[in-house]
Amino acid sequence: MPETADLIHLKDRLPEEPGVAADLSASPFLNRELSWLEFNRRVLHEAEDPRNPLLERLKFLAIFDSNLDEFFMKRVGGLEQQLASNVRELSPDGRTPRQQLAEIHAVVRPMLAAQRRLLNQELLPALAQHGLEIVAWSDLKASEKRHLAKEFTERIFPILTPLAVDPAHPFPFLPNGGFSAIFKLQRQDDKRPI
Repeated sequence: MPETADLIHLKDRLPEEPGVAADLSASPFLNRELSWLEFNRRVLHEAEDPRNPLLERLKFLAIFDSNLDEFFMKRVGGLEQQLASNVRELSPDGRTPRQQLAEIHAVVRPMLAAQRRLLNQELLPALAQHGLEIVAWSDLKASEKRHLAKEFTERIFPILTPLAVDPAHPFPFLPNGGFSAIFKLQRQDDKRPI
């Protein structure tokens, strides 16, 4: 894993940006976005640490993922807007929005690869050894399917809010961070859309 200094000074690997010259090594500031990613890397490290209990490791992995979602929605989204608006102002540490985005993506890609490896090769197999598995519907026994269908009917279905999307209805508001399921309905007899 790269050291913090390597993450903060990636200027040599960035593409040149016309008309912008910044001496990044002279800046007394850390980059806010890269510093935040370094914090989230420490959360991922806790998930990777086998000394932590298994469910705590899974919780740290979920926190890492949730943090990264918010980071991309807010901070990366803001940088993308600056880039689209052709903002040329440098951050306090001397980086343009384009440079920050390039560095963010260079840092995040290996972190996501580590997250996927950890989940798929370590945590899910370890959970399966304790009887906790993610299984496909087709792999369930008939009794398990009946139990889940009953749970859905009694606990989940009553709180669902159906919204129609068709030419007669405007596209509904979908809250950020909410769970939405979209279904395309068709008639059973002739497969025409409903």
